[in-house]
Amino acid sequence: MTALTARIAQGVTTIDAVDWDACAGTSNPFVGHAFLAALEESVSVNGRSGWQALPIVIDGADGRPAAIAPAYAKSHSQGEYVFDQGWADAWERAGGQYYPKLQIAAPFSPVPGPRLLLRDPDLAPALIAALEAVTDQSGLSSAHATFIAPDEVPLFEAAGWLIRQGTQFHWRNDGYAGFDDFLGALSSRKRKAIRKERVAAVEGLTIRHLTGAEITPAHWDAFWVFYQDTGARKWGQPYLTRRFFDLLGSAMADRILLIFAERDGVAVAGALNLIGDDTLYGRYWGATEEVPFLHFELCYYQAIDAAIARGLTTVEAGAQGEHKLARGYSPVATYSAHYIPDPGFRRAIADYLVREREAVAADRDCLQELTPFRRGDPQAG
Repeated sequence: MTALTARIAQGVTTIDAVDWDACAGTSNPFVGHAFLAALEESVSVNGRSGWQALPIVIDGADGRPAAIAPAYAKSHSQGEYVFDQGWADAWERAGGQYYPKLQIAAPFSPVPGPRLLLRDPDLAPALIAALEAVTDQSGLSSAHATFIAPDEVPLFEAAGWLIRQGTQFHWRNDGYAGFDDFLGALSSRKRKAIRKERVAAVEGLTIRHLTGAEITPAHWDAFWVFYQDTGARKWGQPYLTRRFFDLLGSAMADRILLIFAERDGVAVAGALNLIGDDTLYGRYWGATEEVPFLHFELCYYQAIDAAIARGLTTVEAGAQGEHKLARGYSPVATYSAHYIPDPGFRRAIADYLVREREAVAADRDCLQELTPFRRGDPQAG
């Protein structure tokens, strides 16, 4: 058997886009070269962000990348949406140094998807072993692959990584012909409530869907104001730079859906979505006016409209948010995988995860019973 050698690249931008995407595929835009390179080129990662891009690559016999992990050295736990600050505190109270750690992720994006990017599927175990080797040889406390695709869970489990579960709320398209068809699957009370919300949200407003060449620099200027407002309230300082949105628009215009609400021709709110092969991914939103239910309209209902029109099977509207439940979004499991080299620390986290996993699963079962679908509908549980 030919010996395999893994290398650490100095950023996504040092790898040819065609080679990267031959491993990443096209289904999930958040692990595509264009998205990750835009993060680097805009200095949203690298620089002083606390994210240092260090993708781990195994080259094939043809000299081109055959397996890639989008890896980052992290000096904090921000922008991950899988919270391990308690683990960091415990390790440092015990005299250890938790940071830097190795993060395998799409930065700032709580979007499930592949974290083992494989042109050669047989290289999955070798790529996981390379992640472990980098962690061990660099003296890092741990490695964390967050929001991994469900079919990657057995691969990480087989390697002995600890699996953590979370919950998100996703909308599923059961072949609906339109929004009213979707509403027909809901209970009468929920159906009426959503209709009232939609009417109230758009009163005096015009809703516009923009994609591709329709999106101009002026639209990004407007959206930047919305993003800054939301980012300042959520995180104190927005993760992404203004240049990121320009780069994203240049590189991925056809995979972007901007949904704006305008009053008298002036945008007062906006939501940014990325379009995958079968999923619409809602990411950021903001507003300069307080309008009741407008957040639900732009981020959830308009996203459903867009998904149905495009024949997409799923809408993923971001992390957390039990309020999505009443809007037809159902609870689904999300997964992360964690490599903890220290045996004692690993045992403590493994014990914690057993209890957490039981609680998360029980909570998800309870939430499933609260979905607004009529009893007997497959999405009602």
